[in-house]
Amino acid sequence: MTHIASQLPAVITSIEPFVHKYGYLGIGSLLLFESMGIPIPGESTLIAAAVFAGLGQLNIFVVILIGLVACVIGDSFGFLIGLVFGRRLIEKYGKYILLDQKKYLKVEKFFNKRGPIIVIFARFFEVLRQLNGFIAGTSGMRWRLFFLFNIIGSLLWVSVWSVIGYFGGSNIGLVLKYELYLSIGLGIFIVLWLYRYLLIRRKKQNAR
Repeated sequence: MTHIASQLPAVITSIEPFVHKYGYLGIGSLLLFESMGIPIPGESTLIAAAVFAGLGQLNIFVVILIGLVACVIGDSFGFLIGLVFGRRLIEKYGKYILLDQKKYLKVEKFFNKRGPIIVIFARFFEVLRQLNGFIAGTSGMRWRLFFLFNIIGSLLWVSVWSVIGYFGGSNIGLVLKYELYLSIGLGIFIVLWLYRYLLIRRKKQNAR
């Protein structure tokens, strides 16, 4: 274990004591709070948990289940906060993060147009992952629609990083060697999928 741990990225080894101390509850809590909008290392925690599952210290199926539930609930809380307080918070504090009313209206318009696809893939991008639910709630997106695509997006995100982390735990040297290629490949896949989706939508709209 010591030899393998020395090969792990620093961000994962730094989370190891927390995961060992608090176990599944700690993993779920960090993912829950990150999904609510708090900037904490949820993604790194998920990958670390999956790596340790690959090393036989945790159960990967429990990690995936807890990750999915925590992400869906966290985003739902973010949605509720955005729905109830979002506009007031933007009007009062938006200028401090360079998001005035005019800029936010553009963001809201884009989200209303492409909401479902954004909800699915927002988790793969920093900041969007934390603010996904909040923006959806503030923009007035329908709850049922958000909830459905939130589950799809959370399941996709949790599954992808859990599988990568799990096999990283079992074959750490191989994964670390090709880590950059895996990240680039995942990014290209998401961009191409999104491009194809938008292209099909545009063709359908032009055909009407």
